[in-house]
Amino acid sequence: MTIRVLLADDQALIRAGYKLILDGKPGIDVVGEACDGAEAVDLARSTRADVVLMDIRMPAMDGLEATRRIVADEDLDGVRILVLTTFENEDNVVRALRAGASGFLGKNVEPDDLVHAVRTVAAGESLLSAAATHSLICRFLSRPELEPLPEPDLGRLAALTDREREILVLVAHGLSNEEIAERLHVSPLTAKTHVNRAMTKLGVRDRAQLVVLAYQRGIVRPGESLT
Repeated sequence: MTIRVLLADDQALIRAGYKLILDGKPGIDVVGEACDGAEAVDLARSTRADVVLMDIRMPAMDGLEATRRIVADEDLDGVRILVLTTFENEDNVVRALRAGASGFLGKNVEPDDLVHAVRTVAAGESLLSAAATHSLICRFLSRPELEPLPEPDLGRLAALTDREREILVLVAHGLSNEEIAERLHVSPLTAKTHVNRAMTKLGVRDRAQLVVLAYQRGIVRPGESLT
């Protein structure tokens, strides 16, 4: 399947650079460009994009609000948001994750890493294995001045099996499916199946929201390390 990508950034030169990197790569097609958040929301609907590369700071409507609107739209349930940032404001990065983004990259990302990120997010994974992302979540997820997340259904948490709860902890610590598989002595496919079942039971879109929920409920605590 071809991954349909929408570029949302107010700087035409940056959009052109991303398009040059992505367009023509096997299985990737840039289907639209938006110069602000409102246009990004409209084009996400009209182009049926799979992945939106979303800048945070844009005029009219910023990337945070655009992310919230896309995630809240049931017709856009399959759209994944990949936030692009200069890391100048860590609060905004965490707000993007809270809003439903599947991860983030720095704007100075290497071309091959950008292509990999798009494919990763389109596959339903998230970019939460990097140490920087994990650090951000540990530092900011529980800060009261950030907008609160809806409380998860405790009944859903209780429905997790012991193995699914164990894997939830590992995902929240940033482990990939391959790393989980190695740690638990199972196949990567089995690890992925457990992760997907946990997401389904908890009603979350992807691993990013799974991590947020784990910290929100205290299943994993900031600064806590794996034993």
